[in-house]
Amino acid sequence: MRAQPVASHFIDGEYVEDTAGTVIESVYPATGEVIARLHAATPAIVEKAVASARRAQVEWAAMSPTARGRVLRRAADIMRERNRELSELETLDTGKPIQETIVADPTSGADSLEFFGGIAATALNGSHIPLGGDWAYTKRVPLGVCVGIGAWNYPQQICCWKAAPALAAGNVMVFKPSETTPLGALKIAEILIEAGLPKGVFNVVQGDRKTGPLLVSHPDVAKISLTGSVPTGRKVAAAAAGQMKHVTMELGGKSPLIVFDDADIDSAIGGAMLGNFYSTGQVCSNGTRVFVQKRIKDQFLSHLKERTEKIVIGDPMDERTQMGPLVSREQREKVLDYVEKGNAEGATLVTGGGIPNDVSGEGFYVQPTVFADVTDGMTIAREEIFGPVMCVLDFDDEAEVIKRANATEFGLSGGVFTADLSRAHRVVDQLQAGTLWINTYNLCPVEVPFGGSKQSGFGRENSAAALEHYTELKTVYVAMGPVEAPY
Repeated sequence: MRAQPVASHFIDGEYVEDTAGTVIESVYPATGEVIARLHAATPAIVEKAVASARRAQVEWAAMSPTARGRVLRRAADIMRERNRELSELETLDTGKPIQETIVADPTSGADSLEFFGGIAATALNGSHIPLGGDWAYTKRVPLGVCVGIGAWNYPQQICCWKAAPALAAGNVMVFKPSETTPLGALKIAEILIEAGLPKGVFNVVQGDRKTGPLLVSHPDVAKISLTGSVPTGRKVAAAAAGQMKHVTMELGGKSPLIVFDDADIDSAIGGAMLGNFYSTGQVCSNGTRVFVQKRIKDQFLSHLKERTEKIVIGDPMDERTQMGPLVSREQREKVLDYVEKGNAEGATLVTGGGIPNDVSGEGFYVQPTVFADVTDGMTIAREEIFGPVMCVLDFDDEAEVIKRANATEFGLSGGVFTADLSRAHRVVDQLQAGTLWINTYNLCPVEVPFGGSKQSGFGRENSAAALEHYTELKTVYVAMGPVEAPY
């Protein structure tokens, strides 16, 4: 099984290689097989990519928003036409099952390109300000060269979520995928060129931990958009702040999902499973602290155990498979270490907790795992695991659960299941998080802003709100008469 790209980088409309860069091995998580070898960007490659973007931005920004939008919409159409091919590549990149990638990954990226392509002509307008005889106006202008730094859980989606609003607003982008999942972004770069994007407007450079700082600190870069962990976000934000660069930080979470005793239990269990097991639990917004009101705790756990043990784990390319491996051996060891801590600190293991017996090969599989009787101070209740490990905590009343739900440094997401919609709105108003759901979980359509608060980051992706983070406001005062001066 091979997925070797033409070259490691895509710059100024073509593939570029520099074998002086550190070797990056792309590993298929289901088997442990190396399916591609690439090279991290050298400083020369980074310089070439930024210079290409800076040169191309003049032409791209001069085009009308309608013309820019037309290119993005054409790229969305191409992505949809090639959904199967792109989904298979995403499965090779991440190990996520094809039944998931075919509906949630390239399609979500295409949705983003289509949405921002569609609103480019209308969402970048300024305002007219009457001042008596004089007047002023504002306009939104692009920032220039933007850097996108992607994560490994949704590589194609994240690539498009960052590129689409940036390009719609007249910016250009240098995108660095995670070194764990380097393949998908290169195909998206190809498709954008095929759709009519001018050369240099969107570039892809591969890299490791040394590459990100080269991009962030480059003097010609105006904006950095990062999806990643909180520690990485702190470093990137600090480096960007030192040069007064714009930033969007979409970071991690330890989000609460609250189930009141009047909720539809089957729906709540479905939401909790989607919020913990989808993408093998590797989703930043996951509701990994599931608070269940005591009266229904036993029924909830019984049904949850039964449904969890029916999840089909196996070959990600088999459309019957519902859960694939974790993305890497390192990630599997991290998750299993958290399982050990949960056991050691006194949580009750309801199901899972190990490596599946019926999965052959060297893949990085872990059973979907549920812990009950979890308390707020346990490690598994405080730290982001980023794997299929659900922590179920019980509670007595509304005031108590709100206080406990907010007792975290994170603030990305949260959810509430209840039949009482007045209570639902009352509770989400008090939860300290940027993205919340009522009687569902983890739905992220492109029309809706997505982002966090507290240590989970700042700025928003998706919706027209994202354009505000890829533009700045220019104000022009127009005098209609002679200048009066006292001297």
